[in-house]
Amino acid sequence: MDEPLAAPVADRTPLYRALAGQYRSAIESGALRPGERFPSVRTLMGRHGVSLSTALQVCRSLESEGWLEARPRSGNFVRRPKRFAAAALQEPDHAALPDPAQFVGIHARVSDFVARGIVARSKGKPVRINLSGAACAPALYPGEALKNAATRALRRHPDLLVKNIALNGNAGFRGILARRAMESGMVLSPDEIVVTHGCIEALNVALRAVAQPGDIVAVESPTYFGLLQVLESLGLRALEIPTSPQTGISLEALELATRTYPEIKAVVVVPVLQNPLGSIMPDAHKARLVALCDAAGIALIEDDTYGALANGDAPRKALKHWDRTGNVIHCASLHKILAAGMRLGWISAGRRQARVEMLKYAQTRSSEELSQLAAGEFIASSAFDRYLRRLRGQLADQRARTAAAIAECFPAGTRFNEPDGGLMLWIELPADISSQRVFDAALDEGILVAPGQMFSNSNRFDNYLRLNCGLPFTDEVEAALRRLGQLVAQARR
Repeated sequence: MDEPLAAPVADRTPLYRALAGQYRSAIESGALRPGERFPSVRTLMGRHGVSLSTALQVCRSLESEGWLEARPRSGNFVRRPKRFAAAALQEPDHAALPDPAQFVGIHARVSDFVARGIVARSKGKPVRINLSGAACAPALYPGEALKNAATRALRRHPDLLVKNIALNGNAGFRGILARRAMESGMVLSPDEIVVTHGCIEALNVALRAVAQPGDIVAVESPTYFGLLQVLESLGLRALEIPTSPQTGISLEALELATRTYPEIKAVVVVPVLQNPLGSIMPDAHKARLVALCDAAGIALIEDDTYGALANGDAPRKALKHWDRTGNVIHCASLHKILAAGMRLGWISAGRRQARVEMLKYAQTRSSEELSQLAAGEFIASSAFDRYLRRLRGQLADQRARTAAAIAECFPAGTRFNEPDGGLMLWIELPADISSQRVFDAALDEGILVAPGQMFSNSNRFDNYLRLNCGLPFTDEVEAALRRLGQLVAQARR
């Protein structure tokens, strides 16, 4: 490769890791091909102006991940890492159509999952490595910048904590959200936005606006267990629609469902970086989904929790971009992408806006303003875009290294896809391995994972795991993944 790579963005990521990430991207894109000689240590030093130690660390990092092969007296050569030997996830049966009466109660499973973690801690077995969530490590979020923004907000508004809160959220914050929404192809006024307590409240209010107890709601399968909890708490029945790990919810299966169950009241989807699959709907797929739901008279609820974590600087278009009748209810959150502790979300409900505003007010009144002012100042600045670029790069590195460890350490027959961004990997284990047994064995050793049966009301995902890639890939994380691979191999039925 003759042209030097671009200088890495200045941030807290170690320089060697940033450079290694750029060369890994060059290999993935085909700019550097398997079997080709990799630049020498001396070349790296001159090209990037780095020390011998940093150049050696770049090579060692790529070699440890399987991207380079060191040949005695010949130098380093590009190779495809072992993780590429892992087969991709299989596509679902697009003709499958579960019965909504299959509902078995997700609360019991989730409650058991949470309780087991608490019991382990109370018995002196603390969770050393938590791979069960879908969030970044606190150090990856801009904590210092948000703290300073909050301090400035209190100085400007000394009575902020003791005065009444603005209805629907701080007007300035809603204006900032409306401007940012334009990047995803949405044209909204601040008055069309209601600030919520995270995306989970937005989904709760959206579902209450369009459905009554006993109604059927179509969801992706697998889907986020928190959504299944919300549906159960509202007395709604989940109709699970097969979902592709590549393109999202099956439109063929959904169309069949609308003909089979004409009483479906809503469809809930995560179009960008679906949880847990990590799939991203193509734009043509999004447009067809919007048109399908509109024609069928079914409310379309969009969960945009992870969209900003998709690779690339150009934001993916929201479903609401194609909405011409106000049928799409857009729900979003800053919880995963900016600040887990702030619990900031928002909703824009189209023609159901008035009902959503009433339900939000009846349910929790207005959301507190300090976090809105602090977050608003940050996301209105160019620092937010720089932060997101840095975060996406860090997550890409962590996903790649996690994937390499899984491919190397998990038993033959393990399948997974590497999503184009985001926080998680959805792992299909060999068919005779129970993720519940893996969960139990791992918890005994202080490793917490999310077993697949939490993501469905059926038992079709018992041999799956969702693993978090939001933690920096330390030696401790690598050791936990290696041990997890051993436990998976031992968990055969």
